[in-house]
Amino acid sequence: MILEHEIPNGSKLYFGKSAKAKREIENVASTILDADGFEEIVTPVFSYHQHLSIADEKKLIKINDEKNNSISLRADSTIDVVRIIEKRLGRNTQQTKWFYIQPVFTYPTTEQNQIGVELMGEKKLSSVMNIAVDILNKLEVKPLIQISNIRIPKLLVEIFEELTLDDFRHLNIDKFLNLKVEWFEKLIYLQHVEQIDELLEMVPASIKEELLKMKELCLETKFQKTVLAPMYYTKMLYYDELFFRVIEKNEVYARGGRYKNKDLTSVGFAIYTDTLCETLTK
Repeated sequence: MILEHEIPNGSKLYFGKSAKAKREIENVASTILDADGFEEIVTPVFSYHQHLSIADEKKLIKINDEKNNSISLRADSTIDVVRIIEKRLGRNTQQTKWFYIQPVFTYPTTEQNQIGVELMGEKKLSSVMNIAVDILNKLEVKPLIQISNIRIPKLLVEIFEELTLDDFRHLNIDKFLNLKVEWFEKLIYLQHVEQIDELLEMVPASIKEELLKMKELCLETKFQKTVLAPMYYTKMLYYDELFFRVIEKNEVYARGGRYKNKDLTSVGFAIYTDTLCETLTK
C-alpha cells in the first residue's frame, strides 16, 4: 500500500530551511556566473539524445513520443547543452559561456539537482575550476579538490598488459605494487604537486605529458586544499582527460573536466546542489 504522503525513492522534497538553502545556493551561483559573463540555459526535460551522454543506458528513464520514437528524461545536461548551442542556436548567438540550474533523472526514480557550467571552445580547465571554487567559497564551504587525469590509467593499461581498467576502477593497489616498477610505485603514491618533478625524470614520455597537464592545473588553481589522484578512473563518454572532483570525506560536491565534442574542445563542471544543501542545513 502506498500512502498519500509517500514520494518515490530517490525523488527530492525541499521545504522550509532546506528550500531556503537550495535557493541560496542557486542565487549565489547564478550571481557569480552572471557577473562572469555566463548566460543561462534551461534544456528540455525530455530528450532524443541522452544515450549519447550516458555510459549505461539502463539508467535512462525511457518513454515514446507521439510518433513512437524513443525519448528519455534528461539524465545528463552537458551533452544537451552542447548539442543545442551548436546545432539549434549556433547561427543566432556567439555566446560560448553557459550555465544551467536544473535536475537530472535516472532510473528508476532518482532525481539530482545540479548547477552546471559549460565553457565551449576553451582548453584551460582552471578557467572553470576556479569558478567552482569561488561559488563554494561564497557559501563558506571549503572541501578538498582532487585533480586526476583519466588518460593516465588508459596509458598504464597499454604499458602493462597485466592491468585492466577495472583494476583502476576498484583501485587494486596490491596488483599495482606486485609489478615492482619503481616509477609506477611513486606514481601510485603521488599526492602533491611538489612530487611531480622527481617523477618526470623517471616515467615514460606519454605519462610525462599527462603529468605536466596535472601540474599546470594545480599551479593555476585558487584553492589551497588540493591533492593529486593519478590512479583515479571512471568511465565517462565525454570527460576523458583532465578531471577534478570537489570532495569532503565521502561526499562529492562537484566534478568537472575537459572534453571534446567532435573537433571542439570545451571545459565544464557540475555542482551537486542536493549534497551542498545537506551540508548547509546541518
